[in-house]
Amino acid sequence: MSNSREIIRSSGTSVEEAKPRLKKPRMYRVLLMNDDYTPMEFVVTILRKIFRLTEEQSVQIMLKVHTEGSGVCGVFTAEVAETRVREVLALAREHQHPLKCTMEPE
Repeated sequence: MSNSREIIRSSGTSVEEAKPRLKKPRMYRVLLMNDDYTPMEFVVTILRKIFRLTEEQSVQIMLKVHTEGSGVCGVFTAEVAETRVREVLALAREHQHPLKCTMEPE
C-alpha cells in the first residue's frame, strides 16, 4: 500500500480509514459553599492540601466563598472532580466542620 491510510484497493477505488473522533471530556467546576461555622483557616488549608493551590490563591478563593457564598476551587474531569469533592467532605467531617463542596458542569 502506498498510502498508510489506504485500506482496500479494488477495481481502482480506494477506501480510507476513518479517523477516530475524540471528544474532549466534559469538565466540572468544584465549588466550596460558605457556612457560618467552618473557620477561614480551615478552608485555606483545604484549598492548599486538596487543590494544591498557593497560599495567595487559597486566601483569594476563601474570601470569595466568605463574601459571595461560594467559590470555584478548580475545573476538572468528572472523575477528578468527584474525588476532590469526596476528599473535601471527608476532611471536613473528620474535623467536625459542616463545609459543603459540590461540583457542576462547566
